[in-house]
Amino acid sequence: MIDIKPCPLRRVALRNLAAHRVRLALTVLSVVLGTAFVAGSFVFTDTLKGTFDAIFANEAQGVDVRVGARHEQALGLDLGQVAKITATPGVGRVAPAVSGPAVLLRNGRAVQTGGAPTVAESYLPPERAVSVSRRLVAGGPPTGPGEIILNRGGARRAGLDVGDRAQVLLPARGTIDVVVRGLYDIPSDTGGFIGVQFAENEARSLLSDREHVDHVDIAATGVSAGALRDRLAEAFPDLKVQTGPEVRAELQSKMEEQLSFVNYFLLAFGAIALLVGTFIIYNTFSMIIAQRLRELALLRAVGASRGQIGRSVVLEALVVGLLGSVAGLAAGLGLAYGRAALLNVVDTGLPTGSMRVLPRTVAVSMLVGLAVTVLSAYAPARRAAKIPPVEAMREDAAPQAEALRTRTLSGAALAGLGAVLVALGARHTGGNAALTVGVGAVGLILAVLLAAPALSRPVLAILGVAVTRPFGPIGRMARTNAARNPRRTAATAFALTLGLMLVSVIAMFGASARETLNVVVDKGIKADYLLSGPQNQFVGVPQDAVDAARAVPGVRGVATLRAVAVKVDDERIAGTSPFGAIGETVNYTLDEGRNTLGPGEMMVSRTEADKRGWHAGDTVELTGLDMRTFTATVSGIYSDTLMFGSLAVSDALYQRIVSDAYRINLVAMIQAEPGADLAALRTALGDAVAKDVVVQVQDREDFKGEQGRQIQTMLTILYGLLALAVVIAILGIVNTLALSVVERRREIGMLRAVGTQRVQVRRIIYLESTLIALFGAAVGVALGLGLGAGFLRTLRDRGLEQIAVPWVQVVAMLLGSAVVGVVAALWPGVRAARTPPLAAIAE
Repeated sequence: MIDIKPCPLRRVALRNLAAHRVRLALTVLSVVLGTAFVAGSFVFTDTLKGTFDAIFANEAQGVDVRVGARHEQALGLDLGQVAKITATPGVGRVAPAVSGPAVLLRNGRAVQTGGAPTVAESYLPPERAVSVSRRLVAGGPPTGPGEIILNRGGARRAGLDVGDRAQVLLPARGTIDVVVRGLYDIPSDTGGFIGVQFAENEARSLLSDREHVDHVDIAATGVSAGALRDRLAEAFPDLKVQTGPEVRAELQSKMEEQLSFVNYFLLAFGAIALLVGTFIIYNTFSMIIAQRLRELALLRAVGASRGQIGRSVVLEALVVGLLGSVAGLAAGLGLAYGRAALLNVVDTGLPTGSMRVLPRTVAVSMLVGLAVTVLSAYAPARRAAKIPPVEAMREDAAPQAEALRTRTLSGAALAGLGAVLVALGARHTGGNAALTVGVGAVGLILAVLLAAPALSRPVLAILGVAVTRPFGPIGRMARTNAARNPRRTAATAFALTLGLMLVSVIAMFGASARETLNVVVDKGIKADYLLSGPQNQFVGVPQDAVDAARAVPGVRGVATLRAVAVKVDDERIAGTSPFGAIGETVNYTLDEGRNTLGPGEMMVSRTEADKRGWHAGDTVELTGLDMRTFTATVSGIYSDTLMFGSLAVSDALYQRIVSDAYRINLVAMIQAEPGADLAALRTALGDAVAKDVVVQVQDREDFKGEQGRQIQTMLTILYGLLALAVVIAILGIVNTLALSVVERRREIGMLRAVGTQRVQVRRIIYLESTLIALFGAAVGVALGLGLGAGFLRTLRDRGLEQIAVPWVQVVAMLLGSAVVGVVAALWPGVRAARTPPLAAIAE
């Protein structure tokens, strides 16, 4: 017996790859796309983190100790505390600071920041500042009312220079006319951030109640920073006391936490792409083994062991994985660069910096690509090792079809269990209910994976009617080919099934969110017009605009909704504080108690009341985000509505809970007098709020359209991220059909020999591909709609009470899948049509 050494067998494996370059390229591409997404996600978030680290590295530079409020939305330090801090031994220079959100206006228009913040703060001259002063690069400091300095990047974005006039909109103060006195520089002054600095006295009057400051920076004298921190922390236990390095470390930690969410979010889509690619690779190697039965059997006959055969297949997978991982890493760099460039084009306001490729990114990308490829090829490699040499070398040898009975029964059992879990989870709300639906979803996905081969036959029989009637024998042959190998058809279609299932879930969420919004606005708002502020600017509707609208003739009533958040039993609850003519502008149903709000009263939603056992007349304890406690009486309980959220507190309670810097009108609703000319009233309202140029006067349809556009923007981002998985699924269909053409070379040659024309051969391949794509799409869309409905039911407590099916998108996905099938079959179809009849028969 001839002993086949590992080295010759390795050469056989490598030569086999080199002999099928197209097949190699398609398989490698599946790995490339998945690993590129993973590498690109890491590079993108690492680059952002590095940029923010560079920004925060200069925060509190020169500061020995910073003292501020311990909890969010706190009033800060009162002036009495500042005086006591100043008198503490070891405290040298003390620099108070105030800040708040703002909008910079240029020529009556808001300067767009792309979502980055615009912050107004106080300016201190170098002789009074403790931290390293902002370096003025043009002009001089603000010294009087109406004077500001801007960061150079913000001035460039606004088109402003020293001496130019502009306006600054502050939520609690309205619009202020200003003149730019100077420009200052900050590290990494890119992105959309705008920093507006007022003279100290004006900043206190505009950004605080003049009795509090946000924090104080301290220079120690005669004592170390650590010792002074400990001394102040002991004297002021209710305040947050940190050294300068601790301030920077906390800011960097918070940013890293936020970026980690972005990274996990992006990696989740990369994992989806890799999962889809796994099925493509598995299918590819399964078909390769089927086509190489006689070749592998010959190797067995001349002395190759089972282990050597299996290792040769794994070696091919390693080569594919290595090539795909290296190319994927390079493509990931391009993807990260392109993603950053795209975000700059759409103006997200994120800062930019040089690309960072960490060793971890290289290691993870390589390991993921190799692991996915080798694991995907493991089962085909085992089958290859078990090939009986004599049996496989027979002329009519063909791969034995795996019995589907056990697989189908397992899939049916998982489908039943998954459906029960989804139904049980959909009956409840909250995180546990969503988790139950999620576990059921995994069960259903696995059920489809297992039962898809058996499911493909009846589904293809139904879909085949659409091609057999118009195309006759050609259509019947295409249907037969699609159903001939159900395992291969199912594996090929499953990649598309998974991608379109996720697309369907997201589409259903979007349609239901829009429908819920429409119902809330149509049934919940009686107002004729609404005032809304700029999106992503954190300022809402300025109070002076609300006051101006209230004074317009023909206005019967104006009501505002303001955001409020409290804690009950350490659980955060989001609600509102209605103020004004709520009964005339908002429709809601009172279930219990009364609908009036006294100074210390609140109304709660039915869900919140049932959850906590509250009833009208009960007295409860609320904790503000600054950890102060308040007592409130439940005056009434209303049916759940997104207009109010979980609770609605009185104006007096709102003023106590929410500090001045965080008071924002989310929306103002305006009810006209009976018989008023609504068109004229709209014009008058527009004139009244013209000073606040960022305020829009909208009717209900305008308001729904604006909110709907925000939903669509979010959906577009998700669709874009999922597009990669769909592209990989399409490549999988191309790959499978190309290999199928090679596998059926003699059959196609016979068809050509008996008179089948080239165009007919191409048509058979096109129709076969279309049926496979439609099968995958139909199963994916049906599964996605079912799971989407289940998840939506768990969100009823969040206000998503409407479930809408996006029928237009469903039809578009099915039609699009048919087109995808044809496009995917173009190249395999041409190859099939060019098969030389005599040469193919002779093989």
